[in-house]
Amino acid sequence: MQGKAKRRIKRTLIGLVTFYITSGAVLYLVQDLLFFHPKKLPATHRFQFEQPFTELNIPVDDRNLNVVQFKTLSPSRKGIVLYFHGNMRNIERYANQAPFFTKNGYEVWMVDYPGFGKSTGKRSEVVMYSDAQLLYSLAIKEVAADSIVVYGRSIGTGVASYLAAHQPCQQLILETPYYSIEAIAKHYAPIFPVRSLMNYRFPIYEYLPRVQAPVTILHGTRDEIIPYRQAKQLATIKDVQLITIPKGRHNNLSTYTLFQHTLTDLLKR
Repeated sequence: MQGKAKRRIKRTLIGLVTFYITSGAVLYLVQDLLFFHPKKLPATHRFQFEQPFTELNIPVDDRNLNVVQFKTLSPSRKGIVLYFHGNMRNIERYANQAPFFTKNGYEVWMVDYPGFGKSTGKRSEVVMYSDAQLLYSLAIKEVAADSIVVYGRSIGTGVASYLAAHQPCQQLILETPYYSIEAIAKHYAPIFPVRSLMNYRFPIYEYLPRVQAPVTILHGTRDEIIPYRQAKQLATIKDVQLITIPKGRHNNLSTYTLFQHTLTDLLKR
């Protein structure tokens, strides 16, 4: 009996270890599918947005970078908002956010990450940073740095934070940010050594102290994707303005009056 018990324990342990290793390997292999949910569009696709816009297709090495510039109807342009969107679909999903800025006199330049919309090529953290720098280089040719607002939403907050840490701007606005990709992975898979498994880092906590411009964070207390406590963590490492949206979730902050009023106030700067 004692020998059978030992063999049963051994089999159980082997099964648990096998499950742990297999699950970790799967997490490593499918992380792009977990973090990014793009929808590709053919190069011939024609955008149909209600607000005026200009589309740019920029050749970068052997790939295409797609940018949509939403125009303001104001008589004079106050500046440009560089908008780095979330991890879903493409620019078409986020175009309805542009009027929050254009009505306040700002153009909104949205860029699709590689594999999203009409942007092609292999996606990586380095490539996303490089594309952000390219977008900034185009904007700085048209307006001064103090007229450039860097805006990030969800996964895009990592890209936005990187850019604002490396380039001067009027301000950095982060909607539903995370502490880092590692922190998000630990939240969902706490038993794994996520730091060694992740191909992406987006360490916002490292970038924020380097940002010279004012920083505002908007986050809902009922965010079901990125815990609100991660925004609170970010607020402890730099003097930022944390706007808490009571009961706000991950994808509905723009429906709240507090969110809308905050953006209007920020864009008066």
